Amino acid sequence: MQVLALDTTGRQGSIALVREDARGVTVTEQAGDASRSHAERLPADIMALLEAGAVPVSALDAFAVASGPGSFTGLRIGLATMQGLALVTKRPMVGVSALAALAQFASEGRRPGDRVGAWMDGYRQEVFAALYDVTDEPVFTPGRLVEIEPASVGRPAATLDRWLALGPRIAAVIGDGAELYRDHLSRVAHAPQILPARSLAAAIGRLALARMLAGDTVSAAGIQPLYVRRPDAELARDHALAHPRPDVATAD
Repeated sequence: MQVLALDTTGRQGSIALVREDARGVTVTEQAGDASRSHAERLPADIMALLEAGAVPVSALDAFAVASGPGSFTGLRIGLATMQGLALVTKRPMVGVSALAALAQFASEGRRPGDRVGAWMDGYRQEVFAALYDVTDEPVFTPGRLVEIEPASVGRPAATLDRWLALGPRIAAVIGDGAELYRDHLSRVAHAPQILPARSLAAAIGRLALARMLAGDTVSAAGIQPLYVRRPDAELARDHALAHPRPDVATAD
């Protein structure tokens, strides 16, 4: 089986080709060029990766994509790109939380019962976050992690306080948000290990492969973004409706 995976939740992003055969799982991953937008480079990057692996689009069994949270523009472009490929090839899709993919890396080498979290920079002095317990299932399988708190967005201090109240201690927190707000994490008793952000496409592809084998896929039309936060345009519209300017006349 062969899965093409894509992550556009951040500026750099990544793509990966994940294959499984009798010899095991092989992964080819390529990080994006952060100096160019996803819209500028995605089609060419995808075709270059497939050509390097001598894999035509028609030979792919499924398409996997980071469903969020992250940049609204990046998410829309990533989802639309993979939906288009899935529609043309009539292949299924798998959406994977970027936070869950990050937490899979944090679970490497951990014991069952250890607790790990993922923090992505949500800008506005906030983090996208999710909390998990590690199980004895293999890494990069859906059963590896049990979700304790689902994806959320909020201030780092408030998020950490909420997590500490849940107990037990947190073994590790991974992601660019963890690095950015390491002072918050380092101040607590039994401070968690802070792990750097990782390219996610390979993890997304491996998780998607496991879910595909279990029959957990959707059609291109069935994929759903995990925004967590409402888009700025919607917030601005609601604010304008709630606080109309007195100097602007309204039509009868």
